[in-house]
This record gives sequence, C-alpha cells and structure tokens, in this order.
Amino acid sequence: MLSRFLSRRQGLAWLAAVPLLAAAGPAVADTAADPAVITAPIRALNAELLRVMRAGKSVPFEQRAAMLTPAVEAAFDLGLILRVSVGPAWARITPPQRRALLDVFRRYTVASYVDNFDSFDGQHFDLTPTPRPVPGGAQVVLTRIVSRSGDAHQIDYVMRMTGTAWKAVDVLADGSISRVAVQRSDFSRLLDRGGAPALMASLEKKVKQLSRG
Repeated sequence: MLSRFLSRRQGLAWLAAVPLLAAAGPAVADTAADPAVITAPIRALNAELLRVMRAGKSVPFEQRAAMLTPAVEAAFDLGLILRVSVGPAWARITPPQRRALLDVFRRYTVASYVDNFDSFDGQHFDLTPTPRPVPGGAQVVLTRIVSRSGDAHQIDYVMRMTGTAWKAVDVLADGSISRVAVQRSDFSRLLDRGGAPALMASLEKKVKQLSRG
C-alpha cells in the first residue's frame, strides 16, 4: 500500500509545483482565512480514506470508488489540476474533449486513491492544524499517514481558494514529490504522440488496470 503513490520520480522537488500553479493564474491570498476552513476538505478526505481502507478488498473496487468520489471531488480542484497537468496543449483541445478528459481524469484520480489505500492495519492520519503559506497565496496542509508500528509517510496538499472554497491543487508525496509535475511530464509525452485521444485512452486503460487490483 502507498508504494506507487509515494515512490515515483524521487528527484522532483516540491517547489516545482509553484511555477506550474502560477501559470494557472494567481491564487487569492487570504491571510485571515481560518486554518480549520482550509484543512477541513483534507480532514474529510482522510476520514473517507480510512473508511475505504477498513472496507478493504472484501468490498468491490467500484463500490469503494463510489464511497470515495464525493470526498475527492470536494477536496480537489480537479479541473485546474487537469489544465495545469496538460499545460499549453490545453488550448488546442476542443470543449467536448476537455469534458471527456475531465471525466476520465476524475475516475483515474479516485481509482489511484482506492488502489493505494486498499487495506487497514491500525493506520491513522495526523494533520497539522495550521497550514503553511507558500508563494502565490496558497497554503500547504501537512498530513502524515502513520502505521501501527509508528512508521510514517508524509502526504501534503497545496490548497488554493476556488470560488468560495479551499481546494487542493497539488499533492506532495513524502513532502517533496509534486503529483502535478509528474503528471505534466507523463501527459506531455502522450499529447505529443497522439493529442487528447491518446491521453484519454491512456487514462481509461489505467482506470481499468487499477480497478482489477
């Protein structure tokens, strides 16, 4: 559990996320924001992850995905994450393709979490109640998943104000690995080879592979 989520591209610094997010437009700085409001979506996501972990593989993958989907959609600005991950090629993608991409990207994001958080053995989440501000008006919610033995992995969330809600726009695995940066590299190769259809086909394939796990 968590090995694939936490081990990819170890050389990527978490600060790589900052210029990518800056390209999507400035965050709304809110120095008076209540830390509890900023952290609330991640607290709810962690609670649902524990529920999915406790359900385990005795519950069909599709059912666990359905359990987790509302928390993922509430916690993440999936539209912004997809747009930044696609990069400049986004301008060449038609509106129908964008909608189809967002649908499969949402299912891929949920499937990735379900696949990585698939069993429970006494783990718990620790969440630092005060987020850490970063350039551009974003806030990082610091979390750890701690095993029964006390071993811990850091999973931090870069939060931005989206409309009237704070949502995650990147995940920093082990405190340093930007998921957006990893996805942007992966997506770029697919888009160069076959445009939006190639990216959609790849994500659909990954969803099917993950759902068999």
